[in-house]
Parts: sequence; C-alpha cells; structure tokens
Amino acid sequence: MPPPFILGLSGYYHDSAACLVGGGEIIAAAQEERFTRIKHDPRFPARAVDYVLQAGGLTPDQIDYVVFSEKPFLKFDRLLETYLAHAPAGLRSFLLAMPPWLRTKLHLPREIRRALGGRLRHEIVFTHHHEAHAASAFFPSPFAEAAILTVDGVGEWDTATIGHGRGHRLELLKTLHFPHSLGLLYSAITAFCGFTVNSGESKLMGLAPYGRPRFADPLLAHVVDLKPDGSLALDLSYFDYCTGLRMTSRKIETLFEGPPRPPEAPLTQREMDLAASIQFITEEAVLRMAREAQRLTGARNLCLAGGVALNGVANGKLARAKIFDALFVPPAPGDAGAALGAALFVHHHLLGHPRGPTGRDTLRGSLLGPAFAHDDIRPVLDRLGLRYERLDDEAALLRTTATAIADGQVVGWFHGRMEFGPRALGARSILGDARHPAMQSTMNLRVKFRESFRPFAPAVLAEDAAQYFDLDGESPHMALVAAVRPALRREPTAAEAALAADPDLRARLGVARSTIPAVTHVDHSARVQTVDEPRHGRFYRLLHEFKRQTGCSVVINTSFNVRGEPIVCTPEDACRCFLATEMDVLVLENFVLRRTEQRLRSAAEREQFIASFPRD
Repeated sequence: MPPPFILGLSGYYHDSAACLVGGGEIIAAAQEERFTRIKHDPRFPARAVDYVLQAGGLTPDQIDYVVFSEKPFLKFDRLLETYLAHAPAGLRSFLLAMPPWLRTKLHLPREIRRALGGRLRHEIVFTHHHEAHAASAFFPSPFAEAAILTVDGVGEWDTATIGHGRGHRLELLKTLHFPHSLGLLYSAITAFCGFTVNSGESKLMGLAPYGRPRFADPLLAHVVDLKPDGSLALDLSYFDYCTGLRMTSRKIETLFEGPPRPPEAPLTQREMDLAASIQFITEEAVLRMAREAQRLTGARNLCLAGGVALNGVANGKLARAKIFDALFVPPAPGDAGAALGAALFVHHHLLGHPRGPTGRDTLRGSLLGPAFAHDDIRPVLDRLGLRYERLDDEAALLRTTATAIADGQVVGWFHGRMEFGPRALGARSILGDARHPAMQSTMNLRVKFRESFRPFAPAVLAEDAAQYFDLDGESPHMALVAAVRPALRREPTAAEAALAADPDLRARLGVARSTIPAVTHVDHSARVQTVDEPRHGRFYRLLHEFKRQTGCSVVINTSFNVRGEPIVCTPEDACRCFLATEMDVLVLENFVLRRTEQRLRSAAEREQFIASFPRD
C-alpha cells in the first residue's frame, strides 16, 4: 500500500500556509505570502497548495487526507459567546466580524473543495489549533518523549497548553482559556507602543533592552494575576480586544502615563520601558509554565510552539534555566507552522503511524520551499537586462562572496529551497560583516528600510558557536537569544557610556560593544543561528570560506526583504529587492550581480524599472 499523502492547511485568519506530508516525510511547505507578496496573507493558501502538490508530483485527487489546523465552529462559538457576554458593547465589531464568517469561514469544507477543484476523495479533517501547534513541535523533533508547551494569542478557546508527547501520540494535559492570554497581553502592549499586532511583537522584543521594567510591578499589581503554574488572569477592564476594535481600553492610559504612541511617531523612553516590562512578565510566565510542564510530565526534553515561541529572549532564558535537558523550537512555531502540525497529527496520532527519532529533527533546516534552476534564472536576468557573471565553480563563487562580505559589502544570497517560517536561515538571506561597527545602521537604513534600533542576528559555524556565544547546544532555527562571550566584549569609553541615556537610539548604536558589534545588542545579546553542513549545505561552506579569509566564523544573517514585504521567493523577487535597495551584490545560485555594474544609476531610474516588473 502506498504511503498516505496528507495536505495540511492553515489560514483564513492569519498567515496562511500549506504543507504536504507523504509517508510521514515532510515533502514541502510554504506560506501563501511568499507567492502573493502580501505579508501575512490570511486568504486560502491556493498558491502554496499549488506549489506543495507540484513538489510532490501530485494532483488533488491523489491526496488521501486534507486537514485544517483549527475547528471553525468552535472558534465561531467563542466569538458568539464573547459578544453575547459583553452585549450591547462591541456591536460595531460584531457587525464587522460576522459577514466573512457567514460567507466563508463557517463553510470551510465547501471552500476547500472548491479551491481544490472539487477533486478530493475523502472528507476534510479539522484539528484543534493547539493540537496542531503541539504536533508541529513534537513530531519533527529529535525526541522520543517530551513535554510540550504551546502559547499564542488564541486558537478556538485555548491560549496556552501543556502537553506530553510519547512516540506517535500526544496528549494535552492542561489548558489556559480565552480571554486570558499571554500572547494577547504581549500583542496589546505591542499595539499600545505603536507597532502592528501579529508582526510588531519582534520589534517590541528588540526594543526591550533599551528600557527598564518599571511598569512590571504596576502591571502585576493591577492588570495581570500571574499564577505559580504560569497561567494568568487579566483584568479585562484594561483591554478592549473582546468586543472592540482596539487592543487596550482607555483605562490603561493612566497606568502607562498617557495615550498610546501613534504609529511611526518617535520612540520615547516610556515605550522602551513598556517593552522591557512586558518582556520581563513574559519570561517569568514562560519559565513558570515550563516548570509546571516538567512537573506534570516528568519529561527531560521540552518542545515549544505557538506565536510566543518566536520570543527568542524568553526561549534563551528558558534554555539557560536548565529545567529541561534540551529545548526544541521548530522554524515555524506560529500559525503557518500549524499547517505542518495538522498534517503530522493526522499521520501519527490519528492514523497511528510510528515515528523513529534519530537524534536529529526532520525539518531539513526548514528548507521546504521552492528552488530555482540556473535555466530558470538566466532568462529572467537577460529579460531584465541585468549584467552578471556566472561562476559554476563553487569554490570560486564562495571566495567571491566571502571577499565581498569581508570588504564591507552587503550581499543578497539566494540559494536552494526557500525557508519555511519567518526566519531567513541561509537560503533567502541578506549577509554582512558582523565585525563592521557601522553595518547594523547601514543595513537597517539603506537596505532593510526599517527602524534603526532593531538588532541583526548572527549566523555562526555550529562548531565555533561556543567561542562567540554563551550557547549550550545548537540553534539551527534562530530561535534562541544568547549572550556574547565576555572575552569578546568591549568596555565603552566615558563618552560612549554617556550615550546610554541618549533618547536618539541611533546614537546608542554607535557604540561598538564587542568584536562582532553589528550583531551585539545593547545588552550584549544576539539571536543566534548555528549553521551545520547537513542542514545548510552551501551556506555552511560560505561561512567556512569567510572564516578562512578573515579568521571569523560569524556573519550577519537577516531576511531577504525590505520592511513591510515578505521574504523573497523567486529570482524576480530577489532582483526587485536588490535594485530597490543599496545592496552591493546579489548572488542568485551561481550568478553574481554587482550594483556598480548595472545600468540603472539614479533612484528615479531604478523606481521606473522596478515598477515595470510583473506583479500578480
């Protein structure tokens, strides 16, 4: 009997994705946003489905099971109960929410069948959202047994769960229910500080080291009742997310010394202190939940998923606490990854197929998206009239690229299959020299066009990671924040120390805090990616060549995109991003493009040219 093919889906709410599993092997996975170029695209993942089926050589009628990572009727039940409990408040929000539910979301089986051409042979399966999260972390993990902690905004009713995975089974043991949610609390503060919910949380995490947690005690005294087991109860009078169109109510403005920061307004010390405060509470809650998970399961290992698992600072603190021997965070712990979890849940838990942990995860370094051959790329470059050099000798290509990075140039790196999840892990990356003091500002302002305070992540050879960072173990998915080793740190001069209180964050960035200053945050931390050859292939060999040339194993690795756009997927996307920024070099597989050699010189010429690119 051939292995069952299972199509996992997530979406209709946030960050749609599709995943194909065959015989328990993850064949392909991708987010819809990468194809539509709409960040966090919530619509049915039609193009992602097309891709994963093509990657598997399948048509819809060859799929054995389609599984969606949430139970829509339970979610609708929660919405109705919440609105009724607060009626007549929230009428406007209710009227806005109902039409899409009545048109589409309550009819997902029909919508899914229609999107797949009506060619499905079997019924559609729906998992609980947090079951999908738990499965996305445990089943691909290297562990035969583990505790599982899932924490996010909200699924159907659950906002956090503690589970236990053994073999091909998992069980959820304890749950926290809406409206009490650590994820929604973090998102509420994100919105109050002027950032966008569901994408700005990482900005808030990056802002936290600039502040002091002076709001933590007032929050814990008046707003958040944090229990010993990590569960929490929120005073809902401070929030408006149950029925309103805002995350917080006006009552919280008294506690936070004024109204919310308008988007794009200058950041003040208040926002930095709010970020530090909610980060402190989040870390404490996660640690308490983890201790409870260990108490309930007795397991030696922990798997972590849900949107809060993207908080690398909390993850790093959890790893250092040694509550568990080992911690595993998948590359897509949020809603996109729930598509993968749903498919694996059906294969292992519902169908009973065994799994055989080998001591390594089964996620292939998250490289599960499309790849493009040289014959796909060259016509694109020729059609666009771009000048390039082709280097088919990999050693020459790596020498050229490593030399460019070492010379202080910013390099766009496009190789192999695209990453699944929000992090660029060496397939669709922008690279720079971590030793260069001005590189962080250069890349933020001239290439990424994003806030100057945001830190960049280092990619480091796995075998050298302990030389640079206080990291015990691997971090292939860039999920852990660790401290830069004290031996590499640099004491600031008196003039530099005076900048620590400067309200202009750019002034604080001018201080070189270590021998790898471009990836060293103000608190001497870094969100580390460890790079090994089995997972990362050519990217590993590039870092090895950079080390040969410079003696340093660390480069900046940030996602290949600009602010507000998804990570690039196709060669066209990469060329557009390259030309729209002040990136110096673009490496598209074996093709090398240099900005100085392109015929487009002025910004106006580039804008006109980029506008001519085909867009869907």
